[in-house]
Amino acid sequence: MEIETHVFLWTALLAALPISELRGAIPFAIYQGVPWYFAYIFAAFINALVAPVCWIFLSTLHKLFLKMNWYKQFFNRFVERARLKLHEKVEKWGWLGITIFVAIPLPATGAWTGTLGAWILGLSKRRTIPAVILGVLISGAVVTTVVILGVNALGFLVKQISS
Repeated sequence: MEIETHVFLWTALLAALPISELRGAIPFAIYQGVPWYFAYIFAAFINALVAPVCWIFLSTLHKLFLKMNWYKQFFNRFVERARLKLHEKVEKWGWLGITIFVAIPLPATGAWTGTLGAWILGLSKRRTIPAVILGVLISGAVVTTVVILGVNALGFLVKQISS
């Protein structure tokens, strides 16, 4: 079965967007017929690019965009949420806290928020980018596993663990 080009374009877009990241890209790709292992590698690669791209943006273009009121309001709200979510984890765990935060595939956690939070909290780029990439790889493995096993299998596993 040949996979159409638009599937890879949509997968890449979903992996790069802050709202979906791997939680949207991997299930989409697998549902479209992409083998799970390729969906994981492709989506994780695209999502891992977020850390350096986000850091470059924050270090350069961000200063220009802050002059625009709509951007400044949006950014300030996003920053406050990221800081509140990450501050405790980073205080306790340092750069490993960033990895753990990014690795948890829940809404508002991921490469974008992890990189932004690390930048806001003054962590070094040299340690943040590998921490985010490791978190992306873990998150991708979790999402891929959940998709492969299915929601019912995961529910069964949680039920067995909690009893």
